[in-house]
Amino acid sequence: MRQGLDAALDELLRPRASTGPVLVTGWFSFQDGEVTAGDALAARAVCDALRRSGVPHDCAWSPGYAPGELSLEEAAPESYEHVLFVCGPVHGPQILRLHERYASCRRTAIGVSVLDERAPEVTGFHRVLARDRAGAGLMADLAGAARAQPVGPLVGVALTHGQGEYGSRRGHERVAAVLGSWLAAQDCARVEADTRLDRHAWQLCRTADQYLSLVGRLDLMVTDRLHGMVLALRMGVPALVVDPVRGGAKVSAQAGLLRWPAVIACEALSADTLDRWWAWCFSAAGQAAARRRQTLLLRSADSLPAG
Repeated sequence: MRQGLDAALDELLRPRASTGPVLVTGWFSFQDGEVTAGDALAARAVCDALRRSGVPHDCAWSPGYAPGELSLEEAAPESYEHVLFVCGPVHGPQILRLHERYASCRRTAIGVSVLDERAPEVTGFHRVLARDRAGAGLMADLAGAARAQPVGPLVGVALTHGQGEYGSRRGHERVAAVLGSWLAAQDCARVEADTRLDRHAWQLCRTADQYLSLVGRLDLMVTDRLHGMVLALRMGVPALVVDPVRGGAKVSAQAGLLRWPAVIACEALSADTLDRWWAWCFSAAGQAAARRRQTLLLRSADSLPAG
């Protein structure tokens, strides 16, 4: 795939000045577009191929997704010889505006879907190497063979926005807001791990055993729910826990019983505190502590007080 992509790009970019830079674009470049994992990986594959071939290039990103990176607005047309459009459908007003802005550049599309051969979005490119046309597959999607980078941990997130029974003691909204903005900045793969079960909604587990299977695959659980904490520890997974009730309630009570230390009172919640317990949960000490709590929980049924 790499050799094929390198050769394809070498052919698509001809004629090319020896030092003429290339601007890599895609739907990920548009302010009002969306950034998908597939598009981002396709862009990585193309940029890697250009790098291997010694072709100077930049990649333009939506400022909404990647503030601080080069945007289309900052990528002056006179600075580039070629514009490469990567992945996605060649359709829509954003593509037309790309043609207008970079009218002085040679424009090439690669790994794209062509819906209408005669559409101005398509004919505006000097060359098009499509992955599919009229439903026919023509080349393997670029994302499939893109270089993968090391990834962070898999983190489950189980939050509750309810629990109205706590009345004025509820700190749930602030807890969710702080955790949400903090989690968005962490280098990790996040998955919602709602403890609710449902026999019809595909987004939720159908059975408790399915939920345990999900939790067992996590590297960490971040939660303000009692059972988010308990079931993570039941599977030997560290839990970074916030008690969302002012003054503490069932979360803190059960954490104390289990002697699980990574619990933050909602009144003390801050990014610095979250950072500290995050590091501890991933440390050897945190991992070992979670495994010990798993053993404790599995034995706890034998030590219940007599009724």
